[in-house]
Amino acid sequence: MTTLARAVLNLGRSGPVLREASASGNLKVLASLLGPAYRGLIMQEARGAQSTAMPAGHRAIFDWSYLRDRPQLARLYEAAKSSQWNAATDLDWSISVDPLDPEHPLIPEDFHPISTTATWRTLSDRERMKQRHALLSWVLSQFLHGEQGALFAACQVTEAVPWLDAKLYGSSQVMDEGRHVEVFHGYLTRKLEKLYEINDNLYTIVDALMTDSRWDMKFLGMQIMIEGLALGAFGTFREITGEPLLRQLLTAVITDEARHVHFGVLALQECFRGLTEREQREREDWAFEVSLLLRNRFLAWEFYEEHWAHAFGRVEWERLSVESKLMGSFRQTMFKRIIPNLKRIGLLSERIRPRYDELGLLVYEDGRPAPELTAADLLADR
Repeated sequence: MTTLARAVLNLGRSGPVLREASASGNLKVLASLLGPAYRGLIMQEARGAQSTAMPAGHRAIFDWSYLRDRPQLARLYEAAKSSQWNAATDLDWSISVDPLDPEHPLIPEDFHPISTTATWRTLSDRERMKQRHALLSWVLSQFLHGEQGALFAACQVTEAVPWLDAKLYGSSQVMDEGRHVEVFHGYLTRKLEKLYEINDNLYTIVDALMTDSRWDMKFLGMQIMIEGLALGAFGTFREITGEPLLRQLLTAVITDEARHVHFGVLALQECFRGLTEREQREREDWAFEVSLLLRNRFLAWEFYEEHWAHAFGRVEWERLSVESKLMGSFRQTMFKRIIPNLKRIGLLSERIRPRYDELGLLVYEDGRPAPELTAADLLADR
């Protein structure tokens, strides 16, 4: 298939997503997302590629005064230093992981999108276990790709944020994100032995974050949106998996993610107090657009194309995915974290509230806006 033909086909397939993701009508927001959407959804630049290059146009701010005047960020930095862990020695990699072991199932059967269909009932027990293995591999692969995006974004934000206390904390997050890339890649390649390419919606979001020159937009997208989603998703999988090493890994990662979200809340609360009305509107609309892209991230098209394109049309697969227990759990845990934090940083105004209400998401607005920093509290909170 030629590049032009592939682009036309992908445009047709992505039409509903693109229409939905232009719901805000904010031309400046749409312009900022147009390039990433074209590269991610239409051209699918990450498909079959070993690497992709993204231009980064932000400014790096040096602080020659070295002023330490933000005590909350300083305390967060101290917590980060004392909470560092070693992925190679603090996790028990000697645990044997058998994806087909019914005594330690990777994920529950009813989390598979087609588990309610007649087609699923025709599969043998072993085939069903293989399907659960492949689906978890797809999900964890997206976690891995998101963590690489978080690693790069943390590097950029550390350069660009103007406060020294934030730079110092940012340096600890860079270490955290590098460790997360290490552990997810190690688990996927050494234990599950299966790795999927990045999802097109996730690629679009990462592209948008990396190429935006404004540090607060990188913060908003990564610390509040993507890290908020990750915190909820990791908690969900820790609860449902019967595999002990994965549960151990996720428990360690969750503690780091809690600090990252808290960092975003502290920094953006201060930054957004000085926004003009136009700047406020743009950030509200941008967060809403990204919420829709994040919601569409878990339709698992790459998994579908490998395993089920022969049996289900794209429309039917999307319906099954949206109605699945897996997707329902993700929606709940994702927005349970994101919506309260958007409210806390001032991006849930009366103007934008009806759009979230149409999606049924305002039920989460009075939840805990930023989690505590201990693993015990995080696990109890879920």
